[in-house]
Amino acid sequence: MVVGAFPLAKLLYLGVRQMSKPVANRIKAGARRSEFFKNYVCLPPAQLYHWIEMRTKMRIMGFRGATIKPLNEDAAAELGAELLGETVVFLIGGGCMVLEYSRQAANSRRKEDELNATITSLQTQIAELALTTETLDAQLREFNRQILSFPLPSKK
Repeated sequence: MVVGAFPLAKLLYLGVRQMSKPVANRIKAGARRSEFFKNYVCLPPAQLYHWIEMRTKMRIMGFRGATIKPLNEDAAAELGAELLGETVVFLIGGGCMVLEYSRQAANSRRKEDELNATITSLQTQIAELALTTETLDAQLREFNRQILSFPLPSKK
């Protein structure tokens, strides 16, 4: 039994996905340290996430008109950094899936092209064999006609 080539691309994708978690942690740490990043990148999504989450929970519990207080700055920065880190991991994983899909599609297209080339080659060979058969059939009819045109030896 022949074993296929080692899936190097899959190993590479696995490595990228494993590396995405430490990268996300570094981004989160940087987001906590930088005021600009914290105020303009982390806080707005965290407050929006908190508002949607609390609004959903309140509606499920039956409180329709309750106002939702925003998170304090530290909690929002922490939640925003977590959201950012999870987004990075999700995007890297999604990118790996897209790359794997495109690689598989390219392999499938290549195999289909090879199969089409083989089918075309076989059709060409069949056409050539049909032409050869017709030629041989015409020659056989001509030989039969010539044989029948010879006079039969008479019996004495």
